Amino acid sequence: MANSFNYLLKFSAMKIKRINDFKWEIEKTGDMRVPARIYGVFNIVESAGKDKALEQTANIACLPGIIENSLAMPDIHHGYGFPIGGVAAFSVSEGIISPGGIGYDINCGVRLLSTELRFEDIKNNIADIALKIFQKVPSGIGSCGAVKIQKRDLKEIAEKGSRWALEAGFATDNDLDKTEENGCMKGADVENVSKRALERGLEQVGTLGAGNHFIEIQKVAEIFDKETAKIFGLEENFAVIMLHTGSRGFGYQICDDNLGLMQKAVKKYGIEVPDRQLCCAPIDSQEGKNYFSAMACGANFAWANRQMITYLIRQAFKENGFAGDNIKTVYDVAHNIGKFEEYKGAQVLVHRKGATRAFAAGHKDLPPDYKNFGQPVIVPGSMGTASYVLRGTQKTIKETFGSICHGAGRVMSRTQALKSVSGRELKNQLENAGIHVFTDSFKTLAEEAPSAYKNIDEVINSCVGAGIAEKIAKMTPLAVIKG
Repeated sequence: MANSFNYLLKFSAMKIKRINDFKWEIEKTGDMRVPARIYGVFNIVESAGKDKALEQTANIACLPGIIENSLAMPDIHHGYGFPIGGVAAFSVSEGIISPGGIGYDINCGVRLLSTELRFEDIKNNIADIALKIFQKVPSGIGSCGAVKIQKRDLKEIAEKGSRWALEAGFATDNDLDKTEENGCMKGADVENVSKRALERGLEQVGTLGAGNHFIEIQKVAEIFDKETAKIFGLEENFAVIMLHTGSRGFGYQICDDNLGLMQKAVKKYGIEVPDRQLCCAPIDSQEGKNYFSAMACGANFAWANRQMITYLIRQAFKENGFAGDNIKTVYDVAHNIGKFEEYKGAQVLVHRKGATRAFAAGHKDLPPDYKNFGQPVIVPGSMGTASYVLRGTQKTIKETFGSICHGAGRVMSRTQALKSVSGRELKNQLENAGIHVFTDSFKTLAEEAPSAYKNIDEVINSCVGAGIAEKIAKMTPLAVIKG
């Protein structure tokens, strides 16, 4: 281990201190305003050093107004500006807001749905249900929504989020109650969204998209905390559905538009950044306020998008003879977002880039049903591997601004994956393992192969070992729907 660690230090050209087996620190040097902290076992940290993710984590620590630490979760890998798995909080009075710290796919997030169906009840129908979902939920690059909306609807969606879906009959009160921010982020102003973003979003409400987005029918394979799992609506051997997608072209365009504006803002306000991808503006500047309000529109679009897909999933179950009304939202949480939250008595702006909010029991922002148990944290694995439901701890609030990992995290680029995996062969392998696969593209399937991702158990155990998460349930896939 010593030799490998010396190699890591040499490779990353940083002084990295081991705090314990699951926590490491890049000491404050040069222009760093605070230390950088990485969560993960040794080989996760070593891997992050090889793809420049550690360098990105240290770069974040140079930004004005950053508080306590720049943070990297165990699923860390290289991203735009911030690494995927990056978390940072900024002082409202002195800090900045950066599109690179939130991501192109604003509110890319995940929703878990529970059912009252045992695996034995549906095992002969899984392929038919998955096919019906695949047919109902448009997927792939540039896919168009199954539900047609007008421009006025899109503007309402941008400002109301899931509230629009409830008013239109596509959601229940429980859906909104079990969604972060109740599916509607305050501060959204569609006047700060470009015409091009609105054009791109008009036909994409209720679409899955491509890349790592998916819908999975899963089985609850193991329960670690029976009391909490029961409150969440999870029971062993029962079917659940996991949905992962975001704000599609609407959010992408919002990010792209504002990156250009932020490149001008750093010059205007004299902000020095170690990487131009970290372009930003003061939180209280007009540029900062305008971006936040547009980003909130993107977040609301994503929540409405996942809500529309939830409606279509329920329809698919009904058309296969099962009670869609008994499919309930366990929770819906964002992965790429900027949020004003209170920590240690002060309001800060938390950037989560490929990281999940993980509030512990007793937090004021939890829905009443979960107040005494904590927020469900939904962590998908890679295709064909397990996914988990976790919850945060008081240590999570204290150390990571209520944040943990969002998935397995890539170890192989999409280009590398294409060279090493055949999509058609992967589909056959998964189906031979009893996992039904429906996809628009064998290329996308290959890009998202399990071998392209970290070991999900290692990532989860890193969070648990560090004390920032507790395991509630483990799910395994029965059917996978990919763009």
